[in-house]
Amino acid sequence: MVNLSRIYCCKRSRIRVIFNGFCVLALFFLFSDQEEILQNPFSILPPTTSIDDGVSKYAIPVEVFWKKMVENGVYSTNYSVDKTAGFETNILRANRSPAICYGIHEHKGYSTECEYSKANPQCNSGGFLNYIKFFYCDWGKYKALRYLVLAIWLVTLFYLLGNTAADYFCCCLEKLSNLLKLSPMVAGVTLLPLGNGAPDVFSSIAAFVGNNSGDVGLNSVLGGAVFVTCVVVGTVSFCIGEQSTQIDKNCFIRDMCFFLFALVSLLVILVVGEVNIGGAIAFVSIYVVYVVCVAANELLRKHATGSKLESTPPLLPVGGSVISSGIVEDHSIHTGLLSEESKLPHWVWASNVAIYSNEGVKASSEANPESLWGWNEEDTVNDNSSLSCSKLCSMLEIPLTLPRRLTIPMVKDEQWSKTCAVASATFAPVLLAFLWNTQDNLGNLANDIAYLIGVLAGGIFGVLAFIYTRADHPPRRFLLPWVLGGFLMSIVWFYIIANELVALMMAFGVIFGIKPSLLALTVLAWGNSIGDLMSNVAIAINGGDGVQIAMSGSYAGPMFNTLVGLGLSLVLGAWSSKPLSYIIPRDVSLYSTLGFLVLGLVWSLIVLLRSNMYPNKLLGVGLMIIYLGFLSFRASIAMGDGSLHDSS
Repeated sequence: MVNLSRIYCCKRSRIRVIFNGFCVLALFFLFSDQEEILQNPFSILPPTTSIDDGVSKYAIPVEVFWKKMVENGVYSTNYSVDKTAGFETNILRANRSPAICYGIHEHKGYSTECEYSKANPQCNSGGFLNYIKFFYCDWGKYKALRYLVLAIWLVTLFYLLGNTAADYFCCCLEKLSNLLKLSPMVAGVTLLPLGNGAPDVFSSIAAFVGNNSGDVGLNSVLGGAVFVTCVVVGTVSFCIGEQSTQIDKNCFIRDMCFFLFALVSLLVILVVGEVNIGGAIAFVSIYVVYVVCVAANELLRKHATGSKLESTPPLLPVGGSVISSGIVEDHSIHTGLLSEESKLPHWVWASNVAIYSNEGVKASSEANPESLWGWNEEDTVNDNSSLSCSKLCSMLEIPLTLPRRLTIPMVKDEQWSKTCAVASATFAPVLLAFLWNTQDNLGNLANDIAYLIGVLAGGIFGVLAFIYTRADHPPRRFLLPWVLGGFLMSIVWFYIIANELVALMMAFGVIFGIKPSLLALTVLAWGNSIGDLMSNVAIAINGGDGVQIAMSGSYAGPMFNTLVGLGLSLVLGAWSSKPLSYIIPRDVSLYSTLGFLVLGLVWSLIVLLRSNMYPNKLLGVGLMIIYLGFLSFRASIAMGDGSLHDSS
């Protein structure tokens, strides 16, 4: 068995080496023409615009280009000229319009797609990288290479989003929970689901705020909810159909009722077509009410059982998981876990994003003595080939990890480095200043002031970190500022990566002629949900309380993403639109998505109640049929309304 574990671990390391190598190659191709590819994600044109006529490259004033845009019918009322700083500034406030790009395939009046994209600056998906320009203007003779690079970059962004959650954000949340002395019950319904649901939450926020693509955010979250509640639950039911493991009835019905009420509330918002700040806050508050109900339920349970919790264990949304300290052990995992003195086990903080972690899945004294994922990297410590793979993997991963490592403070014992700590304290304010200056309505003076503040703050924090930290262990005093800094910078990186992911989805929509909302419903939803599928199935296969964990996670996680992810997105959208209401993007296909999601929930409720809360293969078959029906229905609608050949 040990030999098999070594072989499996070695293969896993080699796969990671290959994956990291492809990621580095994709980065090389994307940045090979960085002068043209890199851009301000919140602005379109610089004061002058370069034109390449094939013979020479020259610059023209932005107003000349603006005239060309007007001739092409690309008009923006937000364009203005600011001469107070001594030069002309274009402030086309994030008015990118990928819809204009759908004429790029015919490129009437232009010899190539590249010329069309240059003559129509609003033909831009957003993000720091201009993917449309890369695809149509760079490496023009190698079409297959362009597809391959963008596909690898898509997988890389999914990995970066999950890895940021697993190795940075969840660690900060765990430390924050311990510092605030939160009980497992409170942490289980607040910080824990935020950590495991971070990719979905921040992808939704980036779509609503960063790219002004609310339909992408809605379809991503709801598409992920359908996938998890149908495919993940169905797969779990297939895997444990013979185990005859019963789940808690009362808590399951409670979670199901809250989830259905949340979906009905979302349906009302979609029908109305707009929402103000009060309505958006009310939608988020549904989850607050849910947390209160869970807390009240556990307090009553504790009081009724004399603080021993000997009755049926609760279903708490641990990022989609139940609180647990073990899976295979014979004793009850719930004994003492909800007491005030206990802590959540380390592995559970990143259970749904563990596949993206670089730490390796190791057993801890708190958790199962066997590896959660079926291997233990400690078995291969003396394996030279595995060590070689690990070293090569680490080297290839430097371009992906170094920027985050130098800007996100980490105070975890196993990952502590004074050099990185000082660097993160120094560069984090500079990164914030850079992101602040990506706003397109700032003059040169404001930009310089922001950079000056960032550099000064970084210098002060760096000196303080150098003086008051030691090389052998993280700081013991003043730990809270470090944790809060890591929490904040993790969110910043979430937003950067999620914004880039949504921008790439928009670019794929242009390239393939498919509405980005349809890609969000499938590709984006699948990418963000693959962690739920692998983690919940792996946990359920271990049997016993693992089934309880997996089933709870498959409903509590999507509910959290819907209420908190979409809720915060609506709050931010309404805030940016005040005093007017935020207009919900019109997408009638969302009604069918909600319908299939409710159908899957109702089917699960009926089958589980009839089987006395024992998941079985009938449940799995029904849910798989529902999801296949959902995909078939959406595909037929897409072919009928032109979503697969979008020209809107």
